Amino acid sequence: MTRVLLTGGSGFIAAHVLNVLLGRGHSVVTTVRSQAKADAIRRTHPKISNDRLSFFIVEDIAQPNAFDLAVVTDPPFEAVIHTASPYHFHAKDAQELLAPAIIGTTGILKSVQKYAPLVKRVVVTSSFAAINDVFASSADKVYSEADWSPITEEQANDSPANAYRASKTFAERAAWEFVEREKPSFTLSVINPPLVLGPINHNLTSLNTLNTSNQRIRDLVSGAAKVRCPPTGNYLFVDVRDLGLAHVLAIEKEAAGGKRFFTVSSHFSNAEITEIISEEFPKYKNRLPTGDALKPGEYSADGVYGFDNTRAREILGIQFRPLRESIVDAVKSLMPLGVDRI
Repeated sequence: MTRVLLTGGSGFIAAHVLNVLLGRGHSVVTTVRSQAKADAIRRTHPKISNDRLSFFIVEDIAQPNAFDLAVVTDPPFEAVIHTASPYHFHAKDAQELLAPAIIGTTGILKSVQKYAPLVKRVVVTSSFAAINDVFASSADKVYSEADWSPITEEQANDSPANAYRASKTFAERAAWEFVEREKPSFTLSVINPPLVLGPINHNLTSLNTLNTSNQRIRDLVSGAAKVRCPPTGNYLFVDVRDLGLAHVLAIEKEAAGGKRFFTVSSHFSNAEITEIISEEFPKYKNRLPTGDALKPGEYSADGVYGFDNTRAREILGIQFRPLRESIVDAVKSLMPLGVDRI
């Protein structure tokens, strides 16, 4: 059993990381922004004792020294998984995303170095956004961990999407620069997922608070996208359960230290999601886009970038779920929130 600090425990990805940690016998303290969020997580794990699951409130990860107290525990932490970072495309100012991402990531590393000397592994959630070059032609490009987004601070202010891409890129670069400069006693591993799909956790009480990536499934099932299937945008996906496992394996496997992991299942499109929902859930068929309304969600394999997930498969040992399983389980997880009643 490893004593693990998990940041951002109420998030979509973190909830699945927590499930894997507890399922594999680890002891976890997770940071949350409020007692209400801690209580909601506790209700989903009623059989887990307090010595294996407890909470620490960090209201604002962008504040200096935000994690100094959180990293101190008895027994001491041996590993840290840092998932806490904003993910949305609604920022009016790039700093809304840049500051929490960069300061939060470097802040947790500084706190661990100063106050948690027994930590040997730190895993940080980054993104395909830190790999993908959205400004270049991708017709013949095969992306891997060797690639970095070339986005600049000036470009970050061009759009909310660019602000997000910059936040993930700059935060990850800052993490690697910290390790190179400070030579801490822990190793750093970084997980770089593309779009994350799959079942939600049931801490949520409303479809309005659904994570950004699954909103496309909600909109299709609810009929909100009937007149026009939304553009796919990012043509690579990973199931959130595989992503949760990847984070945990990165603290368990010594060979994962010092590496990035491009965790990708396969290509997908919103048109494919629509087809799967139509086949697996016929009762939603009349809510789904058809004919010309599907065209914005289609893609041709020609001109869509490729991917190399060899490192994640060989070092972490991940066997990635197919799209159909992710979509079926995601739709089922939305039903308790009332998607049938919309």
